[in-house]
Amino acid sequence: MSQQKILYLAQAEVASVGVTMKEILDALFVAFREHGEGKVEMPPKPGIHTQPDAFIHAMPAFIPALHSAGMKWVSGYPENYKRDLPYITGLLILNDAETGVPLAVMDCAWITAMRTGAATAVAAKYLARPESESVGILGCGVQGRSNLEALQVLFPLKRVVAYDTLPAQAERFAQFARERFGLDAVIAQHAREAVEGLDLIVTAGPILHKPHATIQAGWMKPGAFASLVDFDSYWAGAAMKETTKFCTDDVPQLEHYRRIGYFQDIPPIYASVGELVAGKKHGRENATERTMTCNLGLALDDMATAPIVYRRAKERGIGTWLEL
Repeated sequence: MSQQKILYLAQAEVASVGVTMKEILDALFVAFREHGEGKVEMPPKPGIHTQPDAFIHAMPAFIPALHSAGMKWVSGYPENYKRDLPYITGLLILNDAETGVPLAVMDCAWITAMRTGAATAVAAKYLARPESESVGILGCGVQGRSNLEALQVLFPLKRVVAYDTLPAQAERFAQFARERFGLDAVIAQHAREAVEGLDLIVTAGPILHKPHATIQAGWMKPGAFASLVDFDSYWAGAAMKETTKFCTDDVPQLEHYRRIGYFQDIPPIYASVGELVAGKKHGRENATERTMTCNLGLALDDMATAPIVYRRAKERGIGTWLEL
């Protein structure tokens, strides 16, 4: 029997292979359509919790249309910044869908950031007004940047309003938005300034068991779209209940989280993102609807992205081959 090898990709190598946000978006549209048609195998992610509001999750998925199978083992620790460590760390294993043999092990930080932003943009394509040109980002770390990057691929963005509880983080984000995308970037002194009057809203702070509920009813304008990257941590129940359509990327996973204490004051779920992409539910139907998605972060996002990274790394000779 021939010796099996796996490709190991460190964090910098994953980021260096040259996969674009547009490529990730294209793969996620396929993955979410498959999900909406019931063709993705993806059990709700089990996890362990060693500290309050921290998690380590196992995230397996199989996407037949992309011939992609594997699992991400990922952690999120909100206090890591005090140790100069990232909030999100972990590894991703990609398997051969035909044989089950592991093909690659790669750092998951870059993939997690990019696919999360892409998932917001996929939902926004169906729930936001296509002419949306202003966006508020609350939480200006890695996820804030990737969500902005994904949204600017699909929308004619001109202006971004940045809010973060760490002012220096908001300053760095605003500079990034100006230099990378040529946007008019404004720093908000209060969270309300990053919500009120804006077309798109992304909350990307730490995920909390008990929401701080900063965003109140009346702040989100008619016709706006919001993406809750941090679960409902930023949102008061009354503010979420102003939406016409409250969606999520995976209903069974949201219900699982609700059973263990999250999402205690959300509106009824209108649809999954997959149902929108597959055409099983209508997206936005008029210009005044307030719409919202609470994307939990799915293994299908990772497994849509990882094969592209793997193929590009092999093409460019990036990474280290290890005996299995």
